[in-house]
Amino acid sequence: MRLLNRLNQYQRLWQPSAGETQHVTVSELAERCFCSERHLRTLLRQAQQAGWLRWEAQSGRGKRGRLQFLVTPESLRTAMMEQALEKGQQLNVLELAQLAPGELRAMLQPFMGGQWQNDTPTLRIPYYRPLDPLQPGFLPGRAEQHLTGQVFSGLTRFDRDSQYPCGDLAHHWKVSADGLRWDFYIRSTLHWHNGDAVDTAQLHERLERLLTLPALSKLFISVARIEVTHPQCLTFLLHRPDYWLAHRLASYCSGLAHPDLPLIGTGPFRLALFTPELVRLESHDHYHLSHPLLKAIEFWITPQLFAQDLGTSCRHPVQIAIGKPEELATLSQVSSGISLGFCYLTLKKGSRLNVQQARRLIHIIHHTSLLKTLPVDENLIMPSQGLLPGWTIPQWQDGDETPLPKLGTRASPLRVEVRRVPGAR
Repeated sequence: MRLLNRLNQYQRLWQPSAGETQHVTVSELAERCFCSERHLRTLLRQAQQAGWLRWEAQSGRGKRGRLQFLVTPESLRTAMMEQALEKGQQLNVLELAQLAPGELRAMLQPFMGGQWQNDTPTLRIPYYRPLDPLQPGFLPGRAEQHLTGQVFSGLTRFDRDSQYPCGDLAHHWKVSADGLRWDFYIRSTLHWHNGDAVDTAQLHERLERLLTLPALSKLFISVARIEVTHPQCLTFLLHRPDYWLAHRLASYCSGLAHPDLPLIGTGPFRLALFTPELVRLESHDHYHLSHPLLKAIEFWITPQLFAQDLGTSCRHPVQIAIGKPEELATLSQVSSGISLGFCYLTLKKGSRLNVQQARRLIHIIHHTSLLKTLPVDENLIMPSQGLLPGWTIPQWQDGDETPLPKLGTRASPLRVEVRRVPGAR
């Protein structure tokens, strides 16, 4: 806030002459800056020592001095922002960037994207809304779901190169012949983000808490109890066989936090700062798998950048540039994409639809122009060919004229659920 106040005071001095040399009294300057003459002299002395202006006072009360400006408010703002970033004071940068959306976009662009800050590779991302708290369990926002997966690790995880889960906190697991006992063998080199070694009993305690959450209790309804059967082994005992257990444990909602410190996990990034204006993640030095190339990721919460009259929105965000400020004029697009998710329509079994009618309804949704009537941009939504890898939607013959049941004057609702594809951007 002190930096912003100093900048505002400098702008008050600058504005009457738009930067031209002024012949003015201390009393007039103090009135302009809403402060006492004594404080005004302190401001002038500090600004002159910083190299912002030159003040030549005249002896005698009421005499006009000579005020010469050496830097513009815009260049001063940029210099202050750069200095704040070098000191790791990102919140000060956001305070200094209190401009109109169009000006703010131009001001922040050189600071966004991939940057080397104090010899640390850092990625800064402008974001269109405040983020909800990051915690294990079900979260509605896709950004929160993704970030939770970076902060908290689970017993298993999904790998982009395979459709099956692989080991994470557990390096291996074994399933009994009847499918009722699952033994997960915990890595011995695990550390929490605060540097403490991970104890298997801590993971057990956190899993027990997760199972008390209503949504998680349904996801793991087959689990009878969890036991620590060995200092490095967690055992799941089931009511009935559940061969999707490793998949369920790999979902973002099954990530495990420290039992006493809910913001601390074991993932590749630790939560360094979480405020309504700024979220900063820093790499975890003791991460048990491959370390990320980036050392820090920052989400700058700037919803004013995403106003539709600026040609941006939450689906078409501002550019993230990688390079030096002087290279911005030669920017070229490298890649662009839309966060991948899906929705599905569930047809409730009942007397109103038989099998043939249900198949025809699915065919209408997938193979007609129905999707084009939705109030969304072209190519933003498209029909899929499968629910999961290897689980394709059956293709029935075209030309099916099976009559559909007649609808009354009241529209029949269809249940729509939106899901995020694990591992997708």
